[in-house]
Amino acid sequence: MSQASLIDIAQFKASHTLMVQGCTSDAGKTVMVAGFCRLLAHAGITVAPFKPQNMALNSAVTSNGGEIGRAQALQAIAAGIEPHTDLNPILLKPCSDTGSQVIVHGKAISDMQAAAYHDYKKVAMQAVIDSFHRLDQQYQSIVVEGAGSPAEINLREGDIANMGFAENVDCPVVLVADIDRGGVFAHLVGTLALLSASEQNRVVGFIINRFRGDIKLLQPGIDWLEQRTGKPVLGTIPYLHNLFLDAEDAINYTTNKDQSLTKKTMKVVVPVLPRISNHTDFDALRLHPNIDLSFVPVDAIDRTADLIILPGSKSVIHDLQTLIDNDWQTTLNKHLRYGGKLIGICGGYQMLGETILDPSGVENQGVANSAHGFSLLPINTELADSKQLKNVQATFEHPFFDSTSVTGYEIHCGQSQRLLSQGSLFRLADHSHEGCVSDDNQVLGTYLHGLFDSPQACDQLLKWAGLNEGHAVDIDRIREEQLNRLTDSLKQHCRPDFIEQITNIALAQQTGFNAGTSNQ
Repeated sequence: MSQASLIDIAQFKASHTLMVQGCTSDAGKTVMVAGFCRLLAHAGITVAPFKPQNMALNSAVTSNGGEIGRAQALQAIAAGIEPHTDLNPILLKPCSDTGSQVIVHGKAISDMQAAAYHDYKKVAMQAVIDSFHRLDQQYQSIVVEGAGSPAEINLREGDIANMGFAENVDCPVVLVADIDRGGVFAHLVGTLALLSASEQNRVVGFIINRFRGDIKLLQPGIDWLEQRTGKPVLGTIPYLHNLFLDAEDAINYTTNKDQSLTKKTMKVVVPVLPRISNHTDFDALRLHPNIDLSFVPVDAIDRTADLIILPGSKSVIHDLQTLIDNDWQTTLNKHLRYGGKLIGICGGYQMLGETILDPSGVENQGVANSAHGFSLLPINTELADSKQLKNVQATFEHPFFDSTSVTGYEIHCGQSQRLLSQGSLFRLADHSHEGCVSDDNQVLGTYLHGLFDSPQACDQLLKWAGLNEGHAVDIDRIREEQLNRLTDSLKQHCRPDFIEQITNIALAQQTGFNAGTSNQ
């Protein structure tokens, strides 16, 4: 281990706040924050994750009826607290290459083009600081996740996601780099060099992530890096094979299963829509020992499957047209003719219906639009400005299914009306009906995200689709095991003085806190 000195984190005013920034996207910021939150929680410290600004199409519904990035919901689980909108005050959900829906404190306020949002950042920063101060009053420690890279020069002015936030609240920063991508020393030295003098001083050290090999061969590089920058390497974290944690946004095309031990009996295909959302819906299927799940491009030639699932979408009419342009109408008709099963979730559910109307231009910058769906379910959909955000408890009520309980969540604009009174899929807790099943029992659709996460519900759905062997995984248990695995790795491979320092500084904040209160 290098003898480089550990910079005193306590020199910063917000000494119980630590920010993790990355040299690149997907460097490991999300998992580092989750791991540090779990580590501190295990030490008896009340801790909250925080991401000032997130851009992602994977989101979650909070206990106070708002919407945040899925990654912050995962980090809340790691910290042992309920997800809350203050954990991610600004969420940007891209709806085109140049525009996003802007969500502030859990509620969508408008769609903005990139230039307009740049001008809005002063307002957004105030929302960020308000949320941070509320968390600051409730928790002994806050672990903050940056976005992208702090060295993106074109985004420095008015920055609220990285160093702009860190400078505002005066917190220390740890830089993470992914050695598996190559060029780790260039990433770290280059990122540091592009920061201002005050920002450089704010960086207390580096974490090298996803290392494979003999650490002795890396040590000369670590020694050089510490001598060159005057900053310590706080940890070299090994590549954790088959680490399963909810994805922030990027699709994981690997199965996370040992293929040699798996007898796959059902092939499931999910087309990757241009604006696919909440693809974490399929994590439980990806880990199922009897499922061969494939995310396929919309223009893929091989679309053969036992079950096709149309996923959620942030731009339903646009993504529907993309499927039509790539001849998915023919694909779905042939799939059903040969006895395959078809599921639509949220936006995919809307696409399976007769029509989608957007009279207010919810998805098209105020310009009215409409589309004909695949006409495989008897529903019509009309999009509206108000977004449905709710956690849901339901039971199956279609005759094919047992009356199994289901939990999920809804995130969608507008409503779908069934054209026939029969054929609903679920009965909700308020005794209303949800979802739709075709008369021939080959197609079903629902607004419920997360419906495969309950093992009993997943087994029911896969039985409907034709799988009569094996059992669904308990994804909640797997997530807990993986969080603990990550935390054990951080304890083992981070410098002990660094772990001790962040733990002791957090414990020093106990005065004025109710240590037994961990929820908002």
